[in-house]
Amino acid sequence: MDDLLRLSTDKASKVLSALGHKQRLDILRAVVNEPLSGAALVERLNMGTTGQLYHHLKALLGADLLVQEPGGGYTLPAHRMLPLLLLLAALSDLIDTSDYMDMTEVRSNAGAYLGREQGGYDTHILLWAVLENSVLEHRAGYCSEVHIFVHDDYTVTVADNGRGIPVQPIPSSNLSNVQRVLTDIAAESSGNAPFVSPGAEKGIGIAVVNALSESLSVEIKREGKVHRQDYKQGIPQTELLAVGLTEATGTSVTFRPNRELFGAGFERKRIEERAAQLAAAYPGLAVTVHGPAQ
Repeated sequence: MDDLLRLSTDKASKVLSALGHKQRLDILRAVVNEPLSGAALVERLNMGTTGQLYHHLKALLGADLLVQEPGGGYTLPAHRMLPLLLLLAALSDLIDTSDYMDMTEVRSNAGAYLGREQGGYDTHILLWAVLENSVLEHRAGYCSEVHIFVHDDYTVTVADNGRGIPVQPIPSSNLSNVQRVLTDIAAESSGNAPFVSPGAEKGIGIAVVNALSESLSVEIKREGKVHRQDYKQGIPQTELLAVGLTEATGTSVTFRPNRELFGAGFERKRIEERAAQLAAAYPGLAVTVHGPAQ
């Protein structure tokens, strides 16, 4: 441990930067099991032309991370195999930190998602974003009821009878689909965020709501079971747990906005107005509001 902690951070950062290119990592992963020619790499990695591959191969060869065999195929030097696998093992364990860093950046740049306001952002913007997920499920033909519960502790719950967020694990990952949906800011930044706040630069989806909440709990009824996961400041506090049995389906999200960013709590009157607008736009969707009058 002492030797590892004495590594030059300048040199370590250069190594990580050199390997931090997706195509270079794809090349190294591709040649672990068998030598591959340049043409085979282009086809396997969908690079389009060998020209896109050439400068990455040159860099990896120069760094002694690749060798070219007499037959022309590229492969990993034997003495680099274990270090690369250990690096990939470490990255697998740390990979979720990239999502959490994104969430921290969302909190630091909340105005891009919420618009510019003084005196605290509007808590209802987050609620409208969560509601939009239920609306999209209704438009897909799977949700007919949404219940909004306004609590007296600065929290709100949105529960629908849609299909429920998929709970299966992501292939080749320790993460569930639920955790990906709730933490992948990048997916929302690419245009998948369903709600856009007036005056904001970016859309808001459930991952942004999670990032901007002190706490969030999601409960999913799907495939005969009830699943639950809890978050704090966007970071999972539990695994996705099976906590019960049910014949129903749907997703329930309870969250408390970050009080350092947001102003007053939720107003039932405003929520009822929104529910009426949704009922007019979607006659087949029943939106019911429960909770305190103020």
